[in-house]
Amino acid sequence: MRIGIVGAGMTGLALTHALAERGVDSVTYEATGEPGGVIDSRVVDGRVIEVGPQRLRLSDPVAELVDSVGLRRELVAADDSLPLYVYSRGALRRVPRSATAFVKTDLLSPTAKLRVLAEPLTGDAKPDESIAEVFTRKFGREAYENLAGPIVGGTFGSDPAEMPARHALESLFKLEQRHGNLLVPAAKRLLGSSESPPPVSFERGLQRLPRALADAHDDRVRFETSIRSIRESEDEVVVTGVDGDVERFDHVVVTTPASETADLLRESVPEAAALEELTYNPLALVHLVSDANATGFGYQVRRGEPLRTLGVSWNASLFDRDGVYTAFLGGMNDAELCDRADEEIGRIATREFERVLGAEADALHVETLPAAFPAYDSSWSALERVDLPERIHLATNYTSRMGIPSRVREANGLAETFADEAS
Repeated sequence: MRIGIVGAGMTGLALTHALAERGVDSVTYEATGEPGGVIDSRVVDGRVIEVGPQRLRLSDPVAELVDSVGLRRELVAADDSLPLYVYSRGALRRVPRSATAFVKTDLLSPTAKLRVLAEPLTGDAKPDESIAEVFTRKFGREAYENLAGPIVGGTFGSDPAEMPARHALESLFKLEQRHGNLLVPAAKRLLGSSESPPPVSFERGLQRLPRALADAHDDRVRFETSIRSIRESEDEVVVTGVDGDVERFDHVVVTTPASETADLLRESVPEAAALEELTYNPLALVHLVSDANATGFGYQVRRGEPLRTLGVSWNASLFDRDGVYTAFLGGMNDAELCDRADEEIGRIATREFERVLGAEADALHVETLPAAFPAYDSSWSALERVDLPERIHLATNYTSRMGIPSRVREANGLAETFADEAS
C-alpha cells in the first residue's frame, strides 16, 4: 500500500504522521517551502504573531500528536474560564458561560431569556434554513442578533443570513438528534458539565506543530514540489509533477484549496471544475500592540454597530503575547476593505480598538488574505456535483469541518481506513 498526499498543511502532515505510525508508505507533496498551510506563525519586532488560526483546542488526537513529536513542554495553555465579549450597543458585554451569568447578562433582556428557554418547543433545525433563520426561530431574534450572530458570523467572516445551515452546522444537527433539542447541550455547557479541551498554542506559535511533524517525517515530505495533474488509471492513481515526473499510488489524498484542487483534477475529473464555484471570504488581520491589559478571549462585534472590525483576539491575555491583539476586518459584507492599503487598514483597526477598549494601540503588522475562510454560502451546493473516483480523496476544510482538531481527526480516520485495507 502506497499513499500520495498533496499539500503539507495540517491535514496532510497529520495524515503523513498517522500513516507512518501504522507502517503505511506515503509521499507528501508541498508546492511551497513551508509546512502548515493556513497555519502561519511569525516573529515581528520580537513578538510572536499568528497570520491565520490564533489558537487550537487540545483534543485527545491533537494531544497525542503533540506528545509524539515532543512538543508538550512548549505548550502554552489559556484559561478556558476567561470571558468572551460581544460589542453591542456601544459597550463590551460579557457572553454568559454559566447559569448565573445567563441570568445576569445584559446581552439579553428578561423577555429574550425566557424566549431562549422555550427552544425545546420549536421544530427541528432544517438543512435548507439559513443559520440566521435557525437561531432566530429556535432561540428568538434578540438571542440571534446579540449572541449567535456575532459569534458565528465573526468566526467565519460570513453573514449568517447567507449561510445555509447544512453547510456549516453539521455538528448542530447531530446534537439536536442526540438530545431532542438544542437547549439541553447548551445548558450542559453553561453549567460546566460539558468539558471542552483547553485552548492552547506553543511558545513560538502554532506553526511549531506542523514544522515538527515535517521534521519528524522529512523522508516522506517533498517541499517545493508542485503537482500538475492527478488521475485514476485502473487500480492505481497517477500523479504527475510540473517537472514531468510521474509516480503511482494506491490512493491519493488531496488537501489543497478548492481552486487548486479543481486544476489538479481538471483533466481526469471534469466535474471537479465545480470546486472553482466555492466562495471564500477575504480577511484582513491587523496585529496591534497595546498596553490595554484586557483579560479574556476577546470580543466579536454585533452586526449594525458603527465598526468595520469583526472581532479582536486578545493574544496578550490568552498566551502572554507581549501586548499583542489581533483584529479581524473584511469578510463577506466588507470585502472591499481588503483591497485598501495596509496603512489605511491599520488605521481603521487601531482607531476602532481604541474606541472599544479606551487604550492606545499601534499597528504592528497588517496581512490581507484574499481567501481566508470558506463562506459556507449557497455556492457550497457545488460540492454535490463532484463525484470522485474511489481512489482519490479530498480531506479539506471545504469538505469537512474547519479547525485543527477536525483536520487531525479526519487524517486519523483516513489513515485507519488505509491501514485496514493494507492488512
